[in-house]
Amino acid sequence: MPADQAVQLFSDRYSALVNAGLEREPDTDRWLAAGLPGGADIERRYRLGQDQVRAYVDWAEAHPTETWKTPEDKPALELYFLVELGGVNVRGYIDQVVQDPDGALRPRDWKTGTTKSRFQLEVYTVALRKAYDVEVNKADWYLAKNGGLSRPLKMDAITEEQVAERFVAMDAGVKAGDFPPQPGFQCRFCDVSHACFFKSNLSGNLK
Repeated sequence: MPADQAVQLFSDRYSALVNAGLEREPDTDRWLAAGLPGGADIERRYRLGQDQVRAYVDWAEAHPTETWKTPEDKPALELYFLVELGGVNVRGYIDQVVQDPDGALRPRDWKTGTTKSRFQLEVYTVALRKAYDVEVNKADWYLAKNGGLSRPLKMDAITEEQVAERFVAMDAGVKAGDFPPQPGFQCRFCDVSHACFFKSNLSGNLK
């Protein structure tokens, strides 16, 4: 679709979600924000989102990509998966699965910010192999902040056992109620930090 149409779709959806959020929590000072008060951050992200959508359409037109189709002949966008890894059920959604010229598949995660997780792509790699019995050797991110792709990450050496080990450890920790507090910089990105004893006492503990 044309860039203007895509931007309008984003704008309408963003506004609807913000309005729904305001109904649940009208005090925007309690909203997650990055360096700005809640209300100002909402406006900033609205403009930023419009710019990123327009840039993505421009990039996509200049860099045609073949999106893989599932055996059900559906494009692999927001592709749902549910696989068992080490006895733990793992589910998620992959933003896009690209089919490379050699036929191999490449999971792609779309990022609007700067935080990236290699493990996330490793999970997608293993999930695709396990669910669809396909070859996956690379993965990457589309970085909306930069308007382009990251370098491809090699995934050929990633095994199911490696990924499963982390989920098994996490599952055991959850069942044991093992949640050691680690207050620090990351608290600013936690959506329940306003109710956290450790975060509220962080400054006093550091003195």
